[in-house]
Amino acid sequence: MSDYRVLANALRALSMDGVQKAKSGHPGAPMGMADMAEALWRGFLRHNPKDPKWPNRDRFVLSNGHASMLLYSLLHLTGYDLSLDDLKNFRQLDSKTPGHPEYGIVPGVETTTGPLGMGLGNAVGMAIAERMLASEFNRDGFDIVDHHTYVFMGDGCLMEGISHEACSLAGTLGLNKLICLYDSNGISIDGEVKNWFADDTAKRFEGYHWNVIKLKDGNDGAEVREAIAKAQQEKERPTIIICPTTIGFGSPNKGGTAASHGAPLGDEEIALTKKALGWNYGPFEVPEDIRKQWDATAQGAKIEGEWNELFSKYEQKYPELAAEFKRRVQGILPEGFDAKARQWIDSLQKAPDPKLATRKASQVALNWLGAQLPELVGGSADLAPSNLTFNKESKDNGPHNFAGNYFHWGVREFGMSAAMNGMLLHGGFRPYGGTFLIFSDYARNALRMAALMKIPTMFVFTHDSIGVGEDGPTHQPVEQVASLHLIPGFDTWRPCDQIETAVAWVAAVERKDGPTALVLTRQGLEQMPRTQKQVEEIGCGGYVLKDCDGEPDLILIGTGSEVALCVHAAEKLSSEGRKVRVVSMPCSDVFDRQDKGYRDSVLPPSCRARVAVEAGRSSLWYKYVGLDGKTVCMDQFGASAPAAKLFERYGFTVDNVVATAKTLLK
Repeated sequence: MSDYRVLANALRALSMDGVQKAKSGHPGAPMGMADMAEALWRGFLRHNPKDPKWPNRDRFVLSNGHASMLLYSLLHLTGYDLSLDDLKNFRQLDSKTPGHPEYGIVPGVETTTGPLGMGLGNAVGMAIAERMLASEFNRDGFDIVDHHTYVFMGDGCLMEGISHEACSLAGTLGLNKLICLYDSNGISIDGEVKNWFADDTAKRFEGYHWNVIKLKDGNDGAEVREAIAKAQQEKERPTIIICPTTIGFGSPNKGGTAASHGAPLGDEEIALTKKALGWNYGPFEVPEDIRKQWDATAQGAKIEGEWNELFSKYEQKYPELAAEFKRRVQGILPEGFDAKARQWIDSLQKAPDPKLATRKASQVALNWLGAQLPELVGGSADLAPSNLTFNKESKDNGPHNFAGNYFHWGVREFGMSAAMNGMLLHGGFRPYGGTFLIFSDYARNALRMAALMKIPTMFVFTHDSIGVGEDGPTHQPVEQVASLHLIPGFDTWRPCDQIETAVAWVAAVERKDGPTALVLTRQGLEQMPRTQKQVEEIGCGGYVLKDCDGEPDLILIGTGSEVALCVHAAEKLSSEGRKVRVVSMPCSDVFDRQDKGYRDSVLPPSCRARVAVEAGRSSLWYKYVGLDGKTVCMDQFGASAPAAKLFERYGFTVDNVVATAKTLLK
């Protein structure tokens, strides 16, 4: 038995034992991919277990995240902060080893990979970020950014639609430092995939303009090593290495079958498997001589030390570039950004555009932000002229060209969003990308993963209501805003005018602990007059925009394009002697995080007569209007017609808001 196989068997044993102790998990894939993992991690992967955030490390993504015990075993054996007790605590409450790898829980996990194919999409973004940083910061003799992105993926990843979006894009761009090892074991939960997945994967990826390497045996570590070395020499294309493997490799009775996919092997089968593999050790036992061969701490320190020496010389020759590189990879905003942003918003407040769609107001904001933030990278899923995501500082990237800061992602909402998450995770960039709000549904899983990882990716969603007009109900979002608000930790801003849009953008850029969506109109909106105090309170997510003398009899709550409607309704009611307050609620997620004193000052509990107005589902608003309040919302699909006709048809008029309010007033 080769040394490679013995070392790979350590991964198999730990994975079997971890799943068995948890009485839950997926042993088959880790056992099948162990030889691939040993070849990559011991033969090629440039990383330092004692400094997992070293900027020039290779990135490793386990896209088939159900094989998590493989990654945890690798991290443990190579020297990361993951103990044997952590492996024994696999899938338990508050453990560092959850069922699927989760970013931020244990060092060495580069991204959260649960949904199949998501990690592959993230990896494309990481590979893009590497090429862009290299283009911007490398100088002759100083390749301070020079690393690979490696992906393990399985049949399920390639069945998911995101794999097409991501891999088509990667091939078009020519991401030659992206190397994917495909665990082609032919088994999924339901059994042999040949009955539902008969693609010619090699031809498929050749069609994507990838370098394709087909192995005879993915369980032959030497053959895998040879393939990776060959892939590293590729200069024009990403590489897929097709590795035929046996799921549950070594298991006499369950190997090669779905029985090893998603359930523990059982103590008896584990004993038989270890005997067949020649692994004569107890549960979680790895001999010291094998541990020493796996330990990557000395080699990691050496590799990083060599890079540190190179960077030190780079810093001496290019001090400004070096300082900017450090700032960017640490995710720190430029010095004085906050003060400059406030001054800029003040200047807008003094001279606002008279009537502006918030998508246009967003572009105005991006024009300013682009000049302040070289890390800002934009894009759109084939809708740049509609989303208005292209700004004065934007320069196109494209095939083999990464000197710009803007991507035309094509009609790939899901792939775009996953790749943006990957760029953010890589470090050095603050990506934003646009599409129509209705298509946020296509991208939703990537939005959820951004929130789960608490990373500040920024999503621009325009054409936010029945205001889309003639395109009809297929393109008119009704439930989408409420749906976005349901994602924990996901801030959804729906600004009502230019000033609120500017504040929303600054809030998104300054946020560090989660993603942000900016939901923007197609149609022009009038600008609201405000005091300086009101401008400052926009950042609280909700504030009093128009007030009355004394305690209000009625509160109108609006968001986005419906705020002006509330203001005009309030004017009409006030002229009839009613005491009306108008609250603008551009981001209820942020408002809900304010202290109770502030929230009560905006929505005093003593005033129970409340009407919420939004051209979207009413479900969100009942926590603000209560059982005694009313809503003027959109709880049905729209129709194809000019926007003005639709707003009238569905009750978004001053008269209807006034009539609704009067049902609450005595």
